[in-house]
Amino acid sequence: MTWADSIHLALRALIAHRLRSFLTLLGIAVGIAAVILLTSIGEGVHRFVLAEFTQFGTNIIELQPGRTAASSGPGGLQTTVRLLTVDDARALERVPDVVAVTPVVWGNSELDANGRTRRTLVYGVGPAMQEAWQMKVRVGSFLPPEQAESARALIVLGPKVKQELFGAESAIGQRVLVGGSQFRVVGVMEPKGQFLGIDLDDTAYVPVARALELYNREGLLRINLAYRDGASATRVAEAARKVMIARHGREDFTLVTQEDMLRTLSKILDVLTAAVGALGAISLLVGGVGIATIMTIAVTERTNEIGLLKALGAPARTILGIFLGEAVAVAAIGGAAGLALGIGIAQLARLALPALPVHTPWSFALLAEIVAVLIGLAAGVLPARRAAQLNAVEALRAE
Repeated sequence: MTWADSIHLALRALIAHRLRSFLTLLGIAVGIAAVILLTSIGEGVHRFVLAEFTQFGTNIIELQPGRTAASSGPGGLQTTVRLLTVDDARALERVPDVVAVTPVVWGNSELDANGRTRRTLVYGVGPAMQEAWQMKVRVGSFLPPEQAESARALIVLGPKVKQELFGAESAIGQRVLVGGSQFRVVGVMEPKGQFLGIDLDDTAYVPVARALELYNREGLLRINLAYRDGASATRVAEAARKVMIARHGREDFTLVTQEDMLRTLSKILDVLTAAVGALGAISLLVGGVGIATIMTIAVTERTNEIGLLKALGAPARTILGIFLGEAVAVAAIGGAAGLALGIGIAQLARLALPALPVHTPWSFALLAEIVAVLIGLAAGVLPARRAAQLNAVEALRAE
């Protein structure tokens, strides 16, 4: 008996029991669809979060006050460590390969202008923030390079803040009251969108020295360093660490590179994607049990047929191949249907909910089909072996 004959017999057996075959492959199809849908959402979230983090570029090192791995006491407490200062930021500008340094402090304030009020985040930054964070000014200019001690009360508005306060009017040169202090608008930023729930268009930027006064702070919350493309993040971070240790006398700060953050984040998201995929794989296991059950019933029902094949000289491997072929065919057809169903639902979800990040990795879809076939093969082994080991005479006598 040729392989073509075996496949023909397997397909005829499936067609002969249409409802049973349909219900069996439906179990596999639902499992594959669940895996595809869940992993599409997981992969979409993965890409969305990584894109959020990389919209400021990947060549960034963040300096935070306090050590996150201190040997005694809770790390990062402002009362137990030396604060980061504007002078620290100036010293870091001399680190090799560093192209931009911006001190950062922020707070929440009401902005009053043009008879309107808007509460929003106000960032105190340095003039190099544009380059460090890869942001652009749409109208006017950014904060000019001035000494912190003599920084003027200037402010740059995010596009949403500008629209709320001034509407279609030009904001350049207008006065804005921030926490009781008056600032002059010198620029409006290009739209940037959201970053992990923070609307970057609904913000304002003032000189860092003015922000320290505004929020009555003695130290910075962050210092961001941007280094040139091609430079080693490890080497730049080590050079920055040496500069800070020389200034502070000890390592009472934390350096985090963008590469470290993305690597850690990617690992977490990979685990998340695998976890949701595993939830869908439970349905595949149920489908595999269904195939094993149906194939066991099929062997019992077709005992006479098996006996006839053996009497005609069919070897055990041919009988084994017929029943394994049926199991694999059910799994393969069910897997293909599940792929179509899962991808279809994922695309409909993306159209219905544009904010939901959905991305179907085609390599994973192919892997899911291969897994479905393997499950069918594994589920059909025991029933097929039982059929192949039947005695021809006893099989022909069976009712």
